[in-house]
Amino acid sequence: MLNVPSQAFPAPGSQQRAASGGRNKVPLKQGRSLMDWIRLTKSGKDLTGLKGRLIEVTEEELKKHNKKDDCWVCIRGLVYNVSPYMEYHPGGEDELMRAAGSDGTDLFDQVHRWVNYESMLKECLVGRMAVKPVVVAKENHEKKLLNGILFKSQVPDLPAKEISPSYDWFQTESLVTIVIYTKQKDMDSESVIVDYQDGCFRAEIVIKDYSYLLHTELSHEIQEDITVHVAEKTGKVEIVLKKKDNVSWKYLGHPLENHNSFTTHRETGLYYRKCQLISKVDVTHDTKLYCLMLPPGTHLQVPIGHHVYLKQTVTGTEIVKPYTPVLETLHSNLKESLHPNNKYIYIMIKIYHTGLFTPYFNCLQIGDCVSLSNPEGTFKKSQLQELEELFLVAAGTGFTPMIKILNYALTNITNLRKVKLMFFNKTEGDILWRNQLEQLADKERRFEVEFVLSEPTCEWTGKQGRISLPLLSEFVKRSLEDSRVLICICGPALFTEQGIRLLKDLNFSQEEVHGFTAY
Repeated sequence: MLNVPSQAFPAPGSQQRAASGGRNKVPLKQGRSLMDWIRLTKSGKDLTGLKGRLIEVTEEELKKHNKKDDCWVCIRGLVYNVSPYMEYHPGGEDELMRAAGSDGTDLFDQVHRWVNYESMLKECLVGRMAVKPVVVAKENHEKKLLNGILFKSQVPDLPAKEISPSYDWFQTESLVTIVIYTKQKDMDSESVIVDYQDGCFRAEIVIKDYSYLLHTELSHEIQEDITVHVAEKTGKVEIVLKKKDNVSWKYLGHPLENHNSFTTHRETGLYYRKCQLISKVDVTHDTKLYCLMLPPGTHLQVPIGHHVYLKQTVTGTEIVKPYTPVLETLHSNLKESLHPNNKYIYIMIKIYHTGLFTPYFNCLQIGDCVSLSNPEGTFKKSQLQELEELFLVAAGTGFTPMIKILNYALTNITNLRKVKLMFFNKTEGDILWRNQLEQLADKERRFEVEFVLSEPTCEWTGKQGRISLPLLSEFVKRSLEDSRVLICICGPALFTEQGIRLLKDLNFSQEEVHGFTAY
């Protein structure tokens, strides 16, 4: 693998740069949509220039292919000729050229980690990077070859050894308990993700920017009812498995890939499980609320402000999109959980009839399955602690990250004096959950909502326009000069980017503003 100098990506001033690492699409030529690209990859045209051959690529050879009409890029040991894809790339040609003739893995991960490039670029595959001989070290730190690709050590650049997690297990006649010692305080059940399917057990413990992974083929079958207990003060995690047969286990199981590893969260990669569509309900004329049920052997709770990725195959190509899970409703009793077993995930999705992903997703029937990833995100509950005033600025489905934040703040933050939502939409018919928001404002004295329309009818008496300094300066006024505030903003990339810039002009600090890029 190549060592590429650290650089900003996307480039400063680039059309693709957006707030908090998001991206902004650039206009594509007619006939250069994602569907057009899929058609091209299935046309039989030679997109690599190698007439179907796969070659081993040296570092020296890769460096030669660094022009727009001859552009090779390495991602995780695989080399692709991305020249044919240049005009189809939503982020523009310049962004692809930043990785031309080099290893673009780190650059790719910063913006596109969730994209299934192997499916998208499979017809552009040139070959693999030439792998140099590897010196095998001790067992726990050995470097491994997987499918011919050299993977980094399982423990690169980790925190001090004394905080690396460890695990043990014990059993009774009917139960097996796996105990993980994270050596971290303030752990909670949202940090623990467990999947059991077809005899394979996988548990991922998220610890700040790292992931501790247990991955094993269990020695005996278990029931799919898995219980997770977390001791927040000590960081001890207990995962309780119910034996299918009351027999004594001699060993836990056979280790699978990356078992007992502690790596950066980014290196762990995304893991998907199949979820069943339980219901879909109209929210507006073009937006629906979908209820997905997690598999019975899965424990997964999506933290506030975090998103998941949905994956489905469209005309033979895997398409992945990020969405922020929401509540089922802004019901009157915010403390009451409609589904306390956390087996349901609600996703609010706007259907773009000219798009590729959402029309296919909307055609799913009740009972169909869709792949759902582990949660991702940078928002932390600690940002809400000790808060006195919370301002939420949203446009369209950028409202979705605000739903759980709003719920949590009103329910759990005792010092909170005020929560205000400024909600931008085109028309009245586009406002998501308008009635629920107005009902909540009537019942909850600390909550206020303002709707702003860019294309109102003549009957509209509310605010009009787009995000601007006059609108924001009036909306985000502190009630006291020293009030502890947080401003959350989410919407299309340009909306979010502009909003953050305006808030900076209003002298809000970086710590007081959080921009979301997935919704």
